[in-house]
Amino acid sequence: MSKNREWSGYLFILPALLIIAVFRFYPILQAIRMSFFDWGLAGPLKFIGFKNFTRLFIDPKFYQSLSNTFWYVLFVVPLTIFLSIFFANLLNQKIKGRGFYRTIYYLPVVTSIVAVSVVWKWIFNPDRGLFNAFFNFIGIEGIKWLNDARGLFEIIFGGIGVHLSGFFAGPSIALCSLSIMAVWHNLGYCIIIVLAGLQNIPRQYYEAAKIDGASSWNVFRHITIPVLSPTIFYLLVTQTIIAFNTFTPVYVMTQPPGGPLGTTSLVVFYLYEHSFKLWNLGYANAIAFVIFIMIFILTQVQKRFIEERVYYE
Repeated sequence: MSKNREWSGYLFILPALLIIAVFRFYPILQAIRMSFFDWGLAGPLKFIGFKNFTRLFIDPKFYQSLSNTFWYVLFVVPLTIFLSIFFANLLNQKIKGRGFYRTIYYLPVVTSIVAVSVVWKWIFNPDRGLFNAFFNFIGIEGIKWLNDARGLFEIIFGGIGVHLSGFFAGPSIALCSLSIMAVWHNLGYCIIIVLAGLQNIPRQYYEAAKIDGASSWNVFRHITIPVLSPTIFYLLVTQTIIAFNTFTPVYVMTQPPGGPLGTTSLVVFYLYEHSFKLWNLGYANAIAFVIFIMIFILTQVQKRFIEERVYYE
């Protein structure tokens, strides 16, 4: 009887396993196989071994896209999580119109990323954009948001006579502009997740702290953050993966896409260029495989060094 019940369990999950195998694992395995071929849109496949990978490791444009992605992830992920914790704490208070504010913050999440990118492209417009109109109103010269290839650190440290270039020049102004839009777009989702985590914290903890006379900062530091740490860790992992896979804002907001001077070309956009513009499908599969390995390693590093600090009740 128990064996029959065990087999019936396997039968129930079999359809889901088949769908995952066909639509997830098979494409991944096929992409890995194709990365060892010289493959255009038409013509026969030619096995070339590891040549796509050796070409990739000496490709300066790949390293530029990797550097851009590094700065983008470093800017977007921590800032999104920090702001989501801040706003979720505000929205967790008993304030009038709380449901309305929660809806407003969540609206960007359900809005098409293409539509959002078009609107932000207008906001960043150097001549008619909202930001520069505000700057001009208060007497400050406007910024060429999406057209400025200068690095952020290059500008900051250039003011004190320190010249920085390459990777150390930091993210370009154009990439910072994309990052601002990404933080705004992702914020609603993260706020909802943090809000759910806040509401699961037992009220007895706060009541005990209040009786002991703990200050608001100590309550936040020693109760809220530790109990919320599994939620923060979840957001850290998922937002890092999402940031690594950013494509649409680069394609819609920058002209030419990936510009100026390639400073907004992220790794997934570089993958797209070789797949659907240059038709180097074998090389594109090698890029996809390397991105997959990098995200996997990064996730394992996060689990190894950060998850051990997470507090699980």
